[in-house]
Amino acid sequence: MEEIRVTNIQKYSIHDGNGIRTTVFFKGCPLRCQWCHNPETQGYSPQLMFYKERCIGCGNCERFCQRHAVRIVENDAGIRLAETDRHKCIGCGECSDICLANARELCGKSYTVRELFRELKKDTAFYETSGGGVTLSGGEVLSMNMDFIETLAHMLYDNGISVYIDTSGAVPYENIQRILPYTEIFLYDIKSMSESVHKAYTGVSNEHILENLIRLNKEKGRIWLRIPIIAGVNDDLNNIEEIIVFLKNNFIRPEHIHLLPYHTVGIDKYERLEELPREKMLVPKEQTLEALKDIFEKAGFDHVYIGG
Repeated sequence: MEEIRVTNIQKYSIHDGNGIRTTVFFKGCPLRCQWCHNPETQGYSPQLMFYKERCIGCGNCERFCQRHAVRIVENDAGIRLAETDRHKCIGCGECSDICLANARELCGKSYTVRELFRELKKDTAFYETSGGGVTLSGGEVLSMNMDFIETLAHMLYDNGISVYIDTSGAVPYENIQRILPYTEIFLYDIKSMSESVHKAYTGVSNEHILENLIRLNKEKGRIWLRIPIIAGVNDDLNNIEEIIVFLKNNFIRPEHIHLLPYHTVGIDKYERLEELPREKMLVPKEQTLEALKDIFEKAGFDHVYIGG
């Protein structure tokens, strides 16, 4: 079975489900959310992250790059820095291996299913004592090789380890069906009920995402609804009211609803990837979040939270 790329295995996580969890961030996603705080998980291929504040201009990267994608330049202050031609770079990682200052980091480590399972199984004691487990996230975990993901989830399930799936829902429904027997909870996103807004800010329509949520609910999947809240994009009362109507019309009763306020923690990652967000996103006001939470509760929904 082929290997799959992972950008991070985050241990002792308390924001991706019950108890102490280990969250696996798989590399690759069909969406391009403009507020994404993990842009290194969007592409499926390895990517180089450059920490220019660490660079000492030694020139090792320039000398060792076989594709001549790196050169040392001198800025206006006379400081030597590495500059990467992203069109030539193939993410081989050789420059990061020989970087003396750890200024270059390759995102996307490859694992076989057994290697990844062994790593996740190390924390079994924490799962057992806290009621936690493993959360498979991304990127979009269900856009990966599903033979790999199904096998991994099956192995975890057979070893008594709780599996949560964090998904955008922008995947073929058969991928969800394959993982359903081994999944305790689906952390399922709704970003906007407006198809035009959804497409403008994520690059894809929300139609298939909503259809998948309806089907998952009909098949008795346990759902925690997660709604990223971005000021000026989807923090209006109308969007929340439309979500409530959609849930009620389709008899969907999420066990939890999490309003996830946009934050700027991941902004520096765009610079390290030498990319920029297409549009500046804004943090929602606390009173707005409280008002949205209140609307859900008045509509009869329990376990509504601000944050993960």
